[in-house]
Amino acid sequence: MKRWLAIIPIVVVVALFALFAGWSLKRDPEFKPDALVGQQVPETVLPILADGVAGPQNVDIRTAGVGKPMIVNVFASWCAPCRLEHPRLLALKAQGIAVVGVAYKDEPEATQAFLDEMGDPFAMVLVDREGRAGLDLGVSGVPESFAVDAMGRIVAKSAGPILTDADVERLTSALVAPTRPLPTARTLDEARARRDAAN
Repeated sequence: MKRWLAIIPIVVVVALFALFAGWSLKRDPEFKPDALVGQQVPETVLPILADGVAGPQNVDIRTAGVGKPMIVNVFASWCAPCRLEHPRLLALKAQGIAVVGVAYKDEPEATQAFLDEMGDPFAMVLVDREGRAGLDLGVSGVPESFAVDAMGRIVAKSAGPILTDADVERLTSALVAPTRPLPTARTLDEARARRDAAN
């Protein structure tokens, strides 16, 4: 009987190895963690954190920027790297960049205590208690940040904490859309001519 008890851990390790090997073979080799870059932010409606309570107001992450560029930062009070990146988020707020926080798998009271202690860099905080937004965004761990343009399209992503000037620059430079020239009388005439020729 004792001999069988000694073999059980070996059997468990072999079974876990087989499961991992099977998962590795079925995994999509083309999957990239930045897969959502270039796509619209998934529609996910979450309650807004208000004085340590979730709701009663709800908002869709896509429209949280109110038609302006924003950075969506997925964080949690229990996340040690989130504390490390927090000064960078406060600096973004000081620069006038809207940062929308998504409190991932966190209790509203704990989120509020975290913000009271560390400072609040967010234009608003959405409560993602069950991790639904994390799934929709393909978050593999916190913190993760997404640069979202005024049209609700993800233009850059940072997996892991924002710690360096280069991290900040990569996100904020993606928010700046290239300027488009205003239409002139000549370009309007050319557009009319093309339209008339097509008809």
